[in-house]
Amino acid sequence: MSSRDRILARVRAAVADAPAAPAITRDYLTSHTPDDPAAVLDLLHENLADYRAVVHRTDAAGPLIAELLAARGSGSVLVPDGLPREWLSGATAVRVDDTPDSTAAELDAVDSVVTGCALAIAETGTIVLDAGPGQGRRRISLVPDHHICVVRVPDQIVASVPQAMSRLDPRRPLTWISGPSATSDIELDRVEGVHGPRTLEVVLLSG
Repeated sequence: MSSRDRILARVRAAVADAPAAPAITRDYLTSHTPDDPAAVLDLLHENLADYRAVVHRTDAAGPLIAELLAARGSGSVLVPDGLPREWLSGATAVRVDDTPDSTAAELDAVDSVVTGCALAIAETGTIVLDAGPGQGRRRISLVPDHHICVVRVPDQIVASVPQAMSRLDPRRPLTWISGPSATSDIELDRVEGVHGPRTLEVVLLSG
């Protein structure tokens, strides 16, 4: 009998005579935001900016992303598999493919990364990636210093975390991003870029 089996046997014996757990009450509000797509979009924009993300609204991602990469002086851009080609149609930066054998040092040498997302949550200003097409693996959103993330409006925006959970697959590798990487010490000195990109730019793509 393994240690695991012994521990589980003790747990089962300890709760054998316990009463059945009460039913979980789920009559809580699933959103605190009016059911208005324009209001949800404005709230997302506000909360993303509050977390110090740089937010852009557009109906044509390609020209804007090319402009953002050029403004930053990015000579290279990491491109996950499945990213829509038109999003980088005007970019002049050298495109670097996301490959399984890419080392952390190689990823750190890339100037920028462009990804899509699974969805965005307005009430918390959070973007969620699930490694789907155009998103790549978790590490490409953590190592490069500059992350441009495209959110399709309104299809990928939800108001609240409960609404997000009903649309996400818990079996997928979920990365929740609320602004650029930041940490604070006991004196509340904020430092950005310790655990991920110093700069997060969110493109809210309509249409």
